[in-house]
Amino acid sequence: MYNSPYLTKAHEELRQKVREFAEKEIKPVAASLDEGEIFSEEITAKMGELGFFGIQVPRELGGQALDTLSYIIIVEELARVDSSQAATVAAVNSLGIAPILKYGTEEQKKKYIPPLCTGKMVWAFGLTEDNAGSDAMGSETMARLENGYWIINGSKTHITNSSTPISGGVTLQAVTGDRNGRKKLSTIIVERGTPGFATEKITGKMMWRASDTGRLFFNNCRVPAENLLGDEGQGGRIMLNTLDSGRLSIAAIGLGLAIGALEASLQHAKEREQFGQPISKFQAVGFKLADMDMKIELARNTLYNACWRKDNNMQFAREAAISKLYTSEIAREIADEAVQIHGAKGLFKPHQIERFYRDQRLLQIGEGTSEILRMVISRYLGT
Repeated sequence: MYNSPYLTKAHEELRQKVREFAEKEIKPVAASLDEGEIFSEEITAKMGELGFFGIQVPRELGGQALDTLSYIIIVEELARVDSSQAATVAAVNSLGIAPILKYGTEEQKKKYIPPLCTGKMVWAFGLTEDNAGSDAMGSETMARLENGYWIINGSKTHITNSSTPISGGVTLQAVTGDRNGRKKLSTIIVERGTPGFATEKITGKMMWRASDTGRLFFNNCRVPAENLLGDEGQGGRIMLNTLDSGRLSIAAIGLGLAIGALEASLQHAKEREQFGQPISKFQAVGFKLADMDMKIELARNTLYNACWRKDNNMQFAREAAISKLYTSEIAREIADEAVQIHGAKGLFKPHQIERFYRDQRLLQIGEGTSEILRMVISRYLGT
C-alpha cells in the first residue's frame, strides 16, 4: 500500500487487518460515540481480541512480541477513522504497559501486564496536575512512606483511561521527598478500588470525546511499599522515557488523521462539481491536495525512521520529538485545508471532517507541547 523501505509484507498485512476492522466496526459508530462522549468498552474489548494491546509485550506475558513500527501502524490506521479509539490504544500501550514492562519487578509485570493485553482492562499514567504539566517539577501530589505503605495525597487531571469502570488503576508520579533542595519524584502503582483513591469523568471535551479522560483524587490513599515502580527518585527518568516513546504514538495519530482527511477531501473533490466540472480539476484545489500528500509523505518517513531507530536500539528521542512536532503541525494544516475543500459541508456534524478538525487540536499539546518539543530539539543542537 505504501512504498517504504521500512515496511515488510507482515506490516502491510497487519495494516490491512486494522483498516478492515476500523472501517467495519468503528467508522459506523464514530460520530455517535463522539456526540455522546461514550467510551466504548465493546470496541475496546474487540481491539483486545485482535491483539492491539500488548503489541510489543513478550508472548509469555500475553503480548504479540511485535516491533515498534507494527504498533505505530495500528495506531495510525485507527486514527485514520477515529482518533478516540487510537488514543485508547496508544495510552494503554505507551503510558500503561510500557513503563511497567521496562521498570517493573517480575511480580508487577506478571500481575498487571497480561490483563492489559486483553482489552478488558485499561490503565492510566498520572502526570498532569493543575500546576504541573510541561513543568513536571511543579507536581504537588505527595507520597510518604509509613509503616510499609505509601500514603498519597493530591490530585491529577486530564488523565486518559482513568475514570472508565474498566480502568485497572494508574501509574502515578508523586513527590516522595527532596534531594539537594529539589523535589524527588517517584512513580507508584495505585489500583482502582484502593481506599482513598477516587476518579471523576471529565466531559465537555472539544476532542477525543469517545476516549476516557478523568480527574484523580488521593486522600490518604495507602498502597503497599512494593507498589513503587522502579527506584525511589527515578520518577523523572521514567516519565521522560515514557514520553519519548509516547510521542511516537501521538505522531501516529496525527499521521492517521491527516491520511483520513486527505482521502475524504480527494473523494469529495472528485464528486463535487462546480462550473461544470469536478472541483478537483481546479488548480486551487489540486494544489491543496498535492500539498497534503507531500506533507503526509514527509511525516510518514520521519515517523517510520524514528521507529526504526528505536527498534535498532539507537538514540531516538530527538527523532521522536521531531516526528511528533512535525506530524502534529501538518495534521493541523491538513485538517484545516480539508474543511476548506469541503466548504460548508465540512463545518457540520456528523461529518467526519468536522470531527477531524477538532480532534487534531490536542496533538500540539499532549505528550509535550509544540513549544516544549522545540526546546527539546534545540538542546540537541547545543543551544
